[in-house]
Amino acid sequence: MKNPTRLFLGALSLGVLYAFHRSNNFSTSSTKPSLPTPTMASSATRPLTAVIQKARNTHTATVFFMHGLGDSGDGWAPVARELSQLPSLQHIKWVLPNAPIQPVTLNYGMSMPSWYDITSLASLDETASEPGIMESAGRVSNLIKEEIETGIPSERIVVAGFSQGSVVALTIGLTSPSKFAGILVLSGYLPLRNKIFTLASEANKRIPIFQGHGDADAVVNYRFGHQSSKVLQENNYDVRFKTYSGMGHSTSDKELRDVAAFLKEVLPEQAA
Repeated sequence: MKNPTRLFLGALSLGVLYAFHRSNNFSTSSTKPSLPTPTMASSATRPLTAVIQKARNTHTATVFFMHGLGDSGDGWAPVARELSQLPSLQHIKWVLPNAPIQPVTLNYGMSMPSWYDITSLASLDETASEPGIMESAGRVSNLIKEEIETGIPSERIVVAGFSQGSVVALTIGLTSPSKFAGILVLSGYLPLRNKIFTLASEANKRIPIFQGHGDADAVVNYRFGHQSSKVLQENNYDVRFKTYSGMGHSTSDKELRDVAAFLKEVLPEQAA
């Protein structure tokens, strides 16, 4: 990926996969039509929509994966489909929530799918985005609660995301009173770093965390991701940080293989 201008969209970071999705008419079931365009007054109260990739075998585990800025659940649906075809992951259902449409300061106030407002990518200080981060974490948590009510234990759920979506995943995974199987962070960073550990729950103090980041990322600085992993480790979290040489703000076959291995480890197939 070339160096982005200030007016970037998260969807561009997965341009190849997104083009694959469109050109091959990929489809998954969805709880509701993707990418609604609610008014600002209603977006905060309307339930999130989500793209669903059903488990191919008996459903015993679920991954909630949050997309990046400007993208949608559809943008990561091909990845969910690819991983769900692996023999060791066919028991996993994928839930790919769609972020609400809202103005983003970084993009000159343009409205787009966004989990929270971003004012700058110049530093790790995201305190200005705290209300939006916490609101989105709460709304995704409502979807997770619904999943648990269907019979999937929280210990069989992984919260995951890319870029902005991984910030929401980390927030949920670190602060939820429900114990999860793992947290998956791709090209992301630790949110609210001056406050997050005061909100952390005991339930997930030992949760496995996989963090992957390309050292050529021109959107979310690689240093931010690496620093985040160090802060988590200093606070006694089990973080496995992987560097992908030459990878920009995107993903790669190598990273996805590591993702698959992590999911196989923390969400092993259960005997029927």
